[in-house]
Parts: sequence; structure tokens; C-alpha cells
Amino acid sequence: MKKYFKSFLHKQILRLALPAIAGLSSQMIVSLVDTAMIGRLNEAKYALAAMGIGVMATWALISFFSSLSTGTHVLVARKFGNNDFNGCGQVMNISLILSLMIGLVVSFLGVSFAYTISHFFAADFTVGDLAGDFLHYRFMGIPFFLLTVSYRGFFFGIGKTKIFMYSGILVNVLNIIFSYTFIYGAFGAPKMGLAGGGLGATLATISDSLFYFFVTLRKDYRRKFYYFRHFKFDTKIFRSILKISLPVSLQNVLILVGFLSFISITGLIGTLEQAASQTVVSSLFISFMPCFGFGIAAQTLVGNNLGSGKFRLAKIYGFETTRIATYYTLALGIVFLLFPQFILYLVTTNEAVIETAVPILRVAGFAQIFYATGIVLANGLQAAGESLFVMAAEVITNWFIFIVLSYYLGVYLKFGLMGAWFALPFYIICYSLAVYLKFRFGKWQTEVG
Repeated sequence: MKKYFKSFLHKQILRLALPAIAGLSSQMIVSLVDTAMIGRLNEAKYALAAMGIGVMATWALISFFSSLSTGTHVLVARKFGNNDFNGCGQVMNISLILSLMIGLVVSFLGVSFAYTISHFFAADFTVGDLAGDFLHYRFMGIPFFLLTVSYRGFFFGIGKTKIFMYSGILVNVLNIIFSYTFIYGAFGAPKMGLAGGGLGATLATISDSLFYFFVTLRKDYRRKFYYFRHFKFDTKIFRSILKISLPVSLQNVLILVGFLSFISITGLIGTLEQAASQTVVSSLFISFMPCFGFGIAAQTLVGNNLGSGKFRLAKIYGFETTRIATYYTLALGIVFLLFPQFILYLVTTNEAVIETAVPILRVAGFAQIFYATGIVLANGLQAAGESLFVMAAEVITNWFIFIVLSYYLGVYLKFGLMGAWFALPFYIICYSLAVYLKFRFGKWQTEVG
């Protein structure tokens, strides 16, 4: 009986996780393809270093607000588990309004200060200018990105992760086409280099928001969830979205600023070392993106079961999802350790960058094995209203273990790039352990925040 029960759980987990993984993996492919296109430009080491700053700075800004997806996801999942379909639609209405208002303000500020941000984090003037070009165009797409964030949270909450899969494939294929067109000046377009990658991403994001809008016009969804009809601004829903989202916002931006600081630390060691670090970070998307897919499944299943009062089953789903995700990271960790050159050649053909990146990719490959526990159980805790704990756990371990230790080993003790990257396993293991202990023994099992 136990065997059949576990088989049922695994089917439920994979039904939600696999489409999410497919959608997220398409983003991973775009990250690799974009890095590969930039890595083949003249003066690739400057462009790759600038891309590292541009990508991290973009994430640091939009991640503060993209947590609206988490707030929307958690609330919709709980209401869906309680069969409150009208409530699901109300959550999406309010989430969309928040996203549009915030997106317009953030986009204006981001475009206005793009070069200020890039030069603050760049040790090299050329790198700063290139990163500023990228950010200028990338920030233009933020309002459309945040709209897709709200749509995404809604469909995650009702268990329709396949829609995200279709969206991910569509938008990322378009991203590759647009980026190629403007990076290299194909089809009569201007050759823009790294800036073209930013413009291509923005055009793809606009297309993504239109895709989600047309999906929501389907009759079966409109008749069941009543969004866009009987609109009522519910302040309770508004406050609940912010209560769940704000800690996640702070966590996202502080962690990404932490990683941006880490990239800057590698820049103090050398521009080649900074380019190699960006290459390894891009390679790690092969691991992290599918883990986020399992996290989405955990958040939906934990939230649904908490909404229907099944606390014990919610906990079981969290641990079983973690188990499956760890099998994946373990298998991939072996590939990273044994065949690092193969992974790196997917990103760049620059031999100097590859040679520098090989040893640190092995370190990162070992570290990411443990990250599945942190990602999946953190999502489960967020579904239970423990966003504040998750934020505190990751920010403390990232800033006071990862960043401090990487600077101390890499720069202060002059152990170089390997010294800086050796801080990564300590950070990931400490964070994952903290989240595991909270999920197993925390009070969330009897009360939902």
C-alpha cells in the first residue's frame, strides 16, 4: 500500500514539475545561447564580463518585484485547494494591477540609471559601458515582464503548469531570434552587440505578455474563475499578496546583489577570472532552473493541501519533491565533475576562459547537489507563510558566509579564483540545512501564516 501511495505522490509531483521544468529549461537554453552568442563577439572577455554584470543587475532589480508571482501563486493555490474559484480570479485581478503600476515606475527608473548602475559594479570602464548598453534596453521590458509574473502565479496556483511550458518555449525561441538579429545585425537590422541582447529580450517579453493575455480570454477559464468580471478591490487580498511577496522580494534582490558582489570580487582578481565566473554561472542554470521547477510543484501541492487542511500530506509532498529533485542534481553534479569542458563549450569557445573556468565548475558542480533541498523546501515554507524565515536564512548565509568568505579566501588571502569559489559549497550547505530543519520541525505544520 505504501508503495502505491508513493507512486501516486510522484505522479502528482511530476505532473506539475515536468512542464514547469520544460518552461524553465527553455530559459536555461536561452541563457546558454545568449552567452554563446556574446562569447563569439570580438573582445569576448569584455562582453562576457559586462553581460555578467548586466544579467545580475537586471535580476536584482526585477526580482524585487517578480515575487508578486509567489504571493499570487500561494494565495491562488490555497483558494483553489478550498474550491474558492471566484477568489482565485480576484487574486489575479489585483495582482495584475499591482504588476502594471510597479512595472511602469521601475522601468522608468531602470532606464534612467542604467549606466550609473553598470559603472558602479564594473572595475573596467569598457565593461561598464557595455553593461550599461545592455541594461538600457533590458529595463524597457519590465512592465510586460511583471504582467507575465502575475499570470504565471495564477496558472501555477491552479496547477496549469503546461501553460507556462508553452509560454516559456514560445518566448525563449523568440528571444533567440530577436537577440541573434540585433546582436549580429542579421536580416538588415543594426548590429548592436551586447545591447542587441537586451533589446531582443525585451521584445520577447512583450510577446510573452500577449500570449498570456490571449490564454486568459479562453471561455473555460473566464467562466470558472470570473476574473475581469465583478471586479472588487479586496484590501485583504492586497495585503496578503504583499505579506507573502515582500520577504521574497527582499530575499531575491539581496541574494542577487550578493551574487553581483561575488562577480565583482572575481573582477578584482582579474577580467579573465570574471569572464570565467560568468561562464560558470550561466552553466549552473542547467541545474538551477529544473530545481526551480520542482520548487513550483512543491509550492502548488503544499499550498493546495494547506488550503484543504491536509497539513501532514503537505509535509509529505515537500519531502518527496525534494527527494526527486536531489536525484537530478546528484546526476548532474557527476557530469559537472567529470566532463566540465563539455559543459563549458556550450557557452564559449574562448580557450582561455574555458581553461580558467574548468576547476571552478567542478567546485560549483559539487555544491549544486545540495541546492535541491534548499530550493524545494523553501518553496514549501513560502506556501505555508514562512517567507520571512526563508529570506533571513538565505540572506544571512549568502552575505555572511558566501560573500565574506569568497573575498577573504580569494582576495585577502590571495588564493585567487579557486579560493573565492570554495565559499559556494559552504553557503549552499548551510542554507539548505537551515531550511530543512524549519520544514521538518517548524510550527507551520499546525498553523498557516
